[in-house]
Amino acid sequence: MREDRRNPVHELQKQQEKREEICRDIMKNSRNELYASMRFLDVALSSLRLEERSSAGTFGTDGETLYYNEDWLISAFQNHRVIINRLYLHELLHCLFCHVWNGKKRNRRLWNLASDIVVESVIDDLYQKAVYLRPKSRRVECYHLLKEYKKVFAAEAVYHILENTSLPAGMIGAMEQEFRLDDHSFWEDGQTRNGMPNRQRQWEELRRKMQTEMELVSKEAASEAGSLLEQLQVENRERYDYKAFLRKFSVLKEEMQTDADSFDYIFYHYGMETYGNMPLIEPLETKEVKKIQDFVIVIDTSMSCKGDLVRHFLEETYSVLSESESFFRRIHVHLIQCDDRIQEDQVIHDNQEMEAYLRDFTIKGQGGTDFRPPFLYVEKLRQMGAFTNLRGLLYFTDGYGIFPVKMPPYDTAFVFMKDDYRDVDVPPWAMKLILDPEEFQGKARPVEG
Repeated sequence: MREDRRNPVHELQKQQEKREEICRDIMKNSRNELYASMRFLDVALSSLRLEERSSAGTFGTDGETLYYNEDWLISAFQNHRVIINRLYLHELLHCLFCHVWNGKKRNRRLWNLASDIVVESVIDDLYQKAVYLRPKSRRVECYHLLKEYKKVFAAEAVYHILENTSLPAGMIGAMEQEFRLDDHSFWEDGQTRNGMPNRQRQWEELRRKMQTEMELVSKEAASEAGSLLEQLQVENRERYDYKAFLRKFSVLKEEMQTDADSFDYIFYHYGMETYGNMPLIEPLETKEVKKIQDFVIVIDTSMSCKGDLVRHFLEETYSVLSESESFFRRIHVHLIQCDDRIQEDQVIHDNQEMEAYLRDFTIKGQGGTDFRPPFLYVEKLRQMGAFTNLRGLLYFTDGYGIFPVKMPPYDTAFVFMKDDYRDVDVPPWAMKLILDPEEFQGKARPVEG
């Protein structure tokens, strides 16, 4: 009788191939369950290629690949399949919200924790069978604590809370123990690898398309998506540099100064060498430059606008006004305080007057909010010839008031200081910026609607 001899190497290879096939089936099944529950995830689910990586611990991603640990995956499938679905969605949300790339130059530990809290809060708010697990009491307490500072979570907002708030001792460690589920070490590869900036833009575009689909096509699905749509709206707001935005109000005017760009040194030097003190060309004495001339800043002094935030807004605006290339030598800026009526109009002509105004600044009014009086007041000033060339009006407010109906003959921007990221409707003729208080007190990062 012939003895059955099997090659142990081949047997191990077959076993490994079988494990790999099982893991691929598990991941495919998880993807199908997520798609069946949330159809708006279809493109996102196909945007990460799968790869086994034993060092991942559980799951991890660099924005291009979803890495999984075989041993953990098989064990999780045997014990609780929903955990796999949740962690798969966890990785997709990290990519959609661009947490992989936006943590540069931040405290890595706090950014990782803030990102995990945000995506887990979104998943916990999804009452879908494929991903739902009842949140633990510790997790619920954490959400309540953070919502005392922010009504709507976003990674940057949670990061600022963790960084700037005196939390109870051991709170950060307890949060990490509760929310740290995946491996963020792959994020560094996503931040440094060639081509990854394009990958980030692809996720941003996918995020915008997903929001549009949820709002216009799949309204029923959006209503079942909990806070996910709200998070997409927050992340999809385009961010602009506040100083660059303020420079949009600049005007072209000819000012006396040497135009070095139009000066030809070759002809100048040739003339001096050939004819003595007789250059063949002189530099132009005038140059067209972009600088702000006439400008109006309206400060909403209603009860809902805090004085320290108003001061920060003025200081940030002043940092632009004080730049040598921002204004003409003699500027003309009206700083108007108004609640439901005009309380004060201070005209600023130079940097010294601006510094004095900031030094002695106090809020006047604190009544109701009505946006119409400043526009009527500015129109009277225009008719009286108070402005040479009024470029624009910047209205700093909390957003709760009556807007003018008629479009003014100058650019207008409403700057809303809001800590809940909720949108505000403005007239179609006005520009809109939404600022976050914590970020604005540090480095302003406006959001234009």
